[in-house]
Amino acid sequence: MEINDLTPAERRVWDAFPRGDGVDFRAGPDEDAAAGDGWGPERTVRAEVITALLINGPRTAGLVAGLNVRGARITGKLNLKYALVEHAIRLRGCWFERKPLVYGAQLRALVLSDSALPGLTATSVSIDVVLRMPCCTITGPVRLSGARIAGGLFLQRAVIGVPGAEAQGVEPILQFNHADIGTDVIAMDLVVHGQTRINGATVGGQINLDGARLLAPGATALHAETLTVGTDLRAMRMEAHGRVNLTGSRIPGQLNFAYARFVNPGGVALRASSCLAGEVWLRSCETIQGSVNLRRSQFDRLHMPPETWPDEIRIDGLTYRTLAPHLPAEERLPALEREETGYLPYAYEQLAAAYRTAGDEAAARTVQLAKLRRHRRTLPRHARAWGLLQDVTVGYGFRPMRAAGWLLAVLVTGVIAYWTGPPRPLKAGEAPDFNPVFYTLDLMLPIVGFGQEAAYAPSGWHQWLSYLLIVTGWILATTTAAGVSRSLQRQ
Repeated sequence: MEINDLTPAERRVWDAFPRGDGVDFRAGPDEDAAAGDGWGPERTVRAEVITALLINGPRTAGLVAGLNVRGARITGKLNLKYALVEHAIRLRGCWFERKPLVYGAQLRALVLSDSALPGLTATSVSIDVVLRMPCCTITGPVRLSGARIAGGLFLQRAVIGVPGAEAQGVEPILQFNHADIGTDVIAMDLVVHGQTRINGATVGGQINLDGARLLAPGATALHAETLTVGTDLRAMRMEAHGRVNLTGSRIPGQLNFAYARFVNPGGVALRASSCLAGEVWLRSCETIQGSVNLRRSQFDRLHMPPETWPDEIRIDGLTYRTLAPHLPAEERLPALEREETGYLPYAYEQLAAAYRTAGDEAAARTVQLAKLRRHRRTLPRHARAWGLLQDVTVGYGFRPMRAAGWLLAVLVTGVIAYWTGPPRPLKAGEAPDFNPVFYTLDLMLPIVGFGQEAAYAPSGWHQWLSYLLIVTGWILATTTAAGVSRSLQRQ
């Protein structure tokens, strides 16, 4: 490019480049770059001028050259495909006529803060320092798949896509699949109209989506399969319309969805199957609209109030060491009834284990009892009858005092009946003195004998009462033995 071809605005940028000086075309600090299409020639810079500067621009000995422009209207296509750029690129508050192309380029730093762009193609780009796009308005797709950024990626308060465009297809509007981000991805208050796809990405630090709005109704709002994060994935107060898919992700710190809102009625709202995470927080969330799939995941701590669970869940193979907040078992059990596949013994065992870890043995026993009652509903009728009998008498062995209560009630009944009408002795003069308490115990206890039952013969309705006491004793003994045996096996 001939230097004589430059406009006055381009001349300012060209002359400032060798010294790394800034050029500010803005009329004021609060200017909106989205209105840049109406800016005049006094602040218009051709993209080919910028390309020429970055590839083969002038240098000044002893100074660090760099592109530092604010508030420019950039026309044409900024094409740095496969380019090797040794200078920082700072184009803040600028309006781009066409989306920049930095496919496969090697850059020092790329800063596009507060700018308005029709998109960005940066697949396989390599950036030594940082990529900054906070507060940008981007109407087209941002493609960063395979990007390698040694520093961080900053997208806070950016708006990507246009309202209504999310319903036009499944093509992702923001993607950095298999990207390698050295430190953090900061995207607080990000708004995305369409799918965000970050499958297979590796982030050395944290991903921060606090306050983000991911809008893809009826589709996948966040597609993050096999994502690897060095510390945390924060998404407090995030609003996701569409599926959030974290299948196979690895998050050693916190997966924090506190105060978040998941909306995908009729479909899967949150899928985090086969995940490994330190702590998962769903504190103070609204009831999830759509189903939840946490199959085969492993969490050290799961913080999820009962009211957050939706009507349909899939938790087969879900493992967690502790569960918060600590609530009575009766408040946690209804969620297990919502398992899509029906009765799931493992879910009850896992919940009981979490209560034991917390030292709440009473709650653990309540869960085990609920498991057996749920299992009973899956059995044939005759097996259900036997299970119901064990439940009523001894609570399947988890309520041993219930058997003592039945025993005391029956004992009092027998004592009163035989005290008011003692049975006749079988051999007069040889029978021991009649004792209604031990006579009733003799009838009820199938093994222990006090010599009363063999010495006396009841008649009339007392005889029928004795039969009832004998049968009751055997039933209590059998069900108690079965319950105790089950408890010992579990221990």
